[in-house]
Amino acid sequence: MDNHTLETIRAVYLTAEDLRVAASILYNAYHDDPYFIDVLAQDDEQQYEQKLRAAIREELNELWQQEQALIGLFDGERLIGIACVISHLIPLGEGRYWHWRFKMMLGTGWKSTQGLMQKETCILEHLPSQKCGVLQFIAISPNEQQKGYGAKLIQAVLSWCDEQPDLDGVGVFVSHPSHHRALVTQGFSSIANVSIGNIEGEILFYSKV
Repeated sequence: MDNHTLETIRAVYLTAEDLRVAASILYNAYHDDPYFIDVLAQDDEQQYEQKLRAAIREELNELWQQEQALIGLFDGERLIGIACVISHLIPLGEGRYWHWRFKMMLGTGWKSTQGLMQKETCILEHLPSQKCGVLQFIAISPNEQQKGYGAKLIQAVLSWCDEQPDLDGVGVFVSHPSHHRALVTQGFSSIANVSIGNIEGEILFYSKV
């Protein structure tokens, strides 16, 4: 990566105008994710892509409305990566707001919505305190991968975390070895081996302390 490229990369909060592109990046990144396939394709595999689009769309809209951290990685004016973090101030898992449950159920079905909540509940149960955030999504555009941008995006998330006075750290569920390596290299540690649905993985945690 040359100096010019380095100078054009910046991490900033997304605007409403960025959400459509952000949803596209997340869809492409998570299309083959074993967890989402397990949760969203359990009743009807033919509707998987439609359900994935709906799940990403509703979650992005919810995070935006709740003023949660939607961190975009830009190359100049072009969005190339996104990370979404939910703070401990927003109910997750079984505590999800009824309007989120309703919209997610319409888009993905009740069983899939339950599966999404079970994942969040599992993560929360293993976090070291109640003052922890959850990294819901993190992705780099397929055309921009293998260029070191993933590390920059993770670093942006950790910088955000360090600036939150009431947050002890951030947790995330991972099931892919490359994702595990990338996060651990930047400062996350494994705190639990878990099975969510039919998928085995780990809960990683970044602690500010």
